[in-house]
Amino acid sequence: MPRIAGVNIPENKRIEISLTYIYGIGRSLSRKILDELKIDINKKASALNPKEVNDLKEFIEKKYKIEGDLRRQIMVNIKRLKDIGTWRGYRHIKGLPVRGQRTKTNNRTVRGNVRKTMGSGRKPPAAPT
Repeated sequence: MPRIAGVNIPENKRIEISLTYIYGIGRSLSRKILDELKIDINKKASALNPKEVNDLKEFIEKKYKIEGDLRRQIMVNIKRLKDIGTWRGYRHIKGLPVRGQRTKTNNRTVRGNVRKTMGSGRKPPAAPT
């Protein structure tokens, strides 16, 4: 199993898909990386030779922010929004949708699946004893 950026990427999948297991790399970035390194996108990850794996490792670590660094940067950005008291920071603090979604309906998962209407999630009446 090739290990790139601290992540074991699956051997039995195409390298284009395998690279997406790394946090911060999606399909389009994966294609772009493989094009720049001139590696076939249909090649299986197990078919990569050690030189290609090393080239991938070095290229990704030098050029892109991934995994722990990216997660840390996102956390710092959210903390900054909270500290300066922006609307988005306030929404993060309260655990509500941040990007303008409606909250009257369709955000049960964000609110912890709270059911406030009469019919939904109502328990059946207890049977008489």
